[in-house]
Amino acid sequence: MEVNIPLVLKTVLEDYALPLNGDHGVAHWARVLENGMRLADETGANVDVVQLFAVLHDSRRQNEVTDPEHGPRAAEFAMELRGRVFDLGDHEFRLLYKACHSHTHQRTHADVTIQTCWDSDRLDLGRVGIMPHPSRLCTAAAKRRETIRWADGRASFGVIPTFVTDEWGVELESQW
Repeated sequence: MEVNIPLVLKTVLEDYALPLNGDHGVAHWARVLENGMRLADETGANVDVVQLFAVLHDSRRQNEVTDPEHGPRAAEFAMELRGRVFDLGDHEFRLLYKACHSHTHQRTHADVTIQTCWDSDRLDLGRVGIMPHPSRLCTAAAKRRETIRWADGRASFGVIPTFVTDEWGVELESQW
């Protein structure tokens, strides 16, 4: 069964506490999704997990600055949504849970899907003025100079992927 990201996103946004166009909002999630799909082509990561991570990992933030428990809250929220808004097998769900739970405080993981999730998020640090550094990334695909340059350029300029409006139905104003 294919994951219906617009449905997951609609459910997330029903109770999202921060501005949609904030540093950890919808445009960030969309770029994380694009980063993750680009990396998954090469890493072989589970695409359903990568897509769900993109829209869930920051979905339970309570502020834009410091919120060390947002990852665990996102993991628990994913558990609430499983079977109701999306379906994943047990193994895939454990990967999603771990990826969300530990994305801010764990540097790397043995599983390539979790690595891909974390890299897809870290490659978007340019949105807050931080250039991703290869030593803080997990996969060879993410560590490449051209990957970092591509992702950082999009993050730094606040690119809003067209599918945010076209497929997700969310209208965001460009910050530029």
